[in-house]
Amino acid sequence: MSALSFLAEPARRNVAVLAAGQALFHCTQTMAIATTPLAALAILGPEHAIAATVPIFLAHFGLMCTTLPAALLMGRIGRKPGFSLGATVGIAGGIVSFFGIWYQSFILLCVGGFLQGTAAAFAWHYRFAATDVADQNFKAKAISLVMAGGVVAGIAGPQMAKWSVDALPYMFAGVYLTVAACAAAMLLLMQLIQIPTPAKTDTGAGGRPMAEIMRQPAFIAAVTASMIGYAIMTLVMSATPLAMKGCGFSFADSATVIQVHVLAMFVPSFFTGNLINRFGVKTIVVAGACIEILCAATNLMGVSIWHFAIANLFVGLGWNFCYVGGTALLTTTYRPEERAKVQGTHDFLVYATTALAAGTSGTLQAQAGWATLNIVAIPALLFMLAVIAWYALQPTGKTAAAA
Repeated sequence: MSALSFLAEPARRNVAVLAAGQALFHCTQTMAIATTPLAALAILGPEHAIAATVPIFLAHFGLMCTTLPAALLMGRIGRKPGFSLGATVGIAGGIVSFFGIWYQSFILLCVGGFLQGTAAAFAWHYRFAATDVADQNFKAKAISLVMAGGVVAGIAGPQMAKWSVDALPYMFAGVYLTVAACAAAMLLLMQLIQIPTPAKTDTGAGGRPMAEIMRQPAFIAAVTASMIGYAIMTLVMSATPLAMKGCGFSFADSATVIQVHVLAMFVPSFFTGNLINRFGVKTIVVAGACIEILCAATNLMGVSIWHFAIANLFVGLGWNFCYVGGTALLTTTYRPEERAKVQGTHDFLVYATTALAAGTSGTLQAQAGWATLNIVAIPALLFMLAVIAWYALQPTGKTAAAA
């Protein structure tokens, strides 16, 4: 299929636009991940290192608080207005964080982090939006292709952070202006998507009660895969810049490791959808959990830059399999009129868990150490494997999406 014929189809044209938006979104996320813990540490001083991941925690907390309202709002007003609102909040988050650095205000840096998390609650729905007008056979691939937009972020995000970190008199200030610029580009790009405004039956109020939907084995497995896969990635990733600084590595070194990590998160998205279609979602999620266990094992083996890089590669790849797999499985658990509330509930549970992981990472790193932080990850991943094994033993039948 040629590029022109691909873009001529509405579902595929949306995928291309949303993938570009995903690239910009993850550029902002990558710059924040590489910069914010170190920026907070620079403001607070080493004696308050335990609080250095608080702005990252607040980003995840903002994501958690906003994800369900964002889903329900877009269920009423449509994807384009919702994504435009999210990008606008992202611009504000970058600017507030910039002033936090300029005035050396930890409070403003925290507020900026919360706003960036609020913006992310909208942007994380790009993957769901790709399935809104896609047929059943294209859904897993559409999710995977949109997530593949993060490959650009893996290359560009850390480089932009390196180029802008010393661009202004205060270290890190230029990074947050770059974050705001990327969010502005997202705002312009979202005007190009073509997704119909949802019918009144798709506002999140229709369909079965959430308690009934959540009792489905497929829902339990999907949420568990997404929650734990994402939480372990957040736990390790949030603490990596601090651990590397403690080992004497530079900002450029930690930005390079984050670059490897983000590429590992999103390069597989070019083929994860095809792997799911070929081997099944359960197999892919199990592979993701095992790869994240390899991340913890690698971090326990040493603290050279190669250990950090390889471990972050593993946790990025494992996250991709768990998160894309969980998202694809989730699409089988709801009917059209239930879409908004199920997607919002899924993301609320996932980001509540990642907020806890982000908040815990700084404490574990400062108080218990890097080794303990990685040991904690292993029982959680074993629990995920147990849930997927339980789901595999359930009788198969007609999915909710096909009902």
